[in-house]
Amino acid sequence: MLIRGQKVLLDTDLAELYGVETKALNRAVKRNFGRFPDDFMIQLTAEEAERLRFQIGTLKTGRGRHRKYRPYAFTEQGVAMLSSVLRSERAVRVNIEIMRAFVQLRQMLSSHADLARKLAALEKKYDAQFKVVFDAIRELTTPPEPTRKRRIGFMSDD
Repeated sequence: MLIRGQKVLLDTDLAELYGVETKALNRAVKRNFGRFPDDFMIQLTAEEAERLRFQIGTLKTGRGRHRKYRPYAFTEQGVAMLSSVLRSERAVRVNIEIMRAFVQLRQMLSSHADLARKLAALEKKYDAQFKVVFDAIRELTTPPEPTRKRRIGFMSDD
């Protein structure tokens, strides 16, 4: 998830992965608050939390079934720091898998940016000669627009 331009994981998602309650994860973080500077962890604003709530779904009814506090979001470095705060064997295994996922994501994003840069350089070099080729490549790399659905019912040939 992207929040404030940073790739982050929410405390609820991390708690589920680590097999602990969100409340327990946040309590462990607060006990070690000095290990989580602003570039490791951010607390969502009230507006961000509200947008997130509407994006995910409505609150469950009943006492104690919704959050009292705004969620925390952890960057890649914050997730790495969590493994030292949560000292279980599962926390270490989960942390390794999360770090691998972050690395793969970074590699995919950088390869896409490299491809776009190389294409732009080639386009400048061979401007007019291969304009058709570059246009075709650009068309293939852009996602298709949603197609209109066919109308249901009898259609006459008139």
